[in-house]
Amino acid sequence: MHEYSIAYDLYATSRRAAVENNAKRVKKVSVDVGKMAMVNPEQVTFLFDTIKEEDPLFKTTVLDCHEVAPRTKCHCGYSGEEIFVCPGCGALPELVKGREIVVTNVEIEVED
Repeated sequence: MHEYSIAYDLYATSRRAAVENNAKRVKKVSVDVGKMAMVNPEQVTFLFDTIKEEDPLFKTTVLDCHEVAPRTKCHCGYSGEEIFVCPGCGALPELVKGREIVVTNVEIEVED
């Protein structure tokens, strides 16, 4: 179940950012999840919520997953969302976006 390691990495990355910026609490963690990443965002959210349970910085943190559509390109010049067969030449297009899992924003609260 690789969703656990992904959820833990999201937690660790956001925790590191929060500690480096002297956060009082982490409000929200925004993540881009590519449709081709072969990850179930609901499972990642559930596991993230389980992992953060004992951490006071994360008591009310929301994990916000945004699904990213795949983008491909082909040597013939095609660029689009077709992932299996290039509509221009029939070749296998190269996947350039849609496989990533990236923390895009960590919203924190700091002391005044």
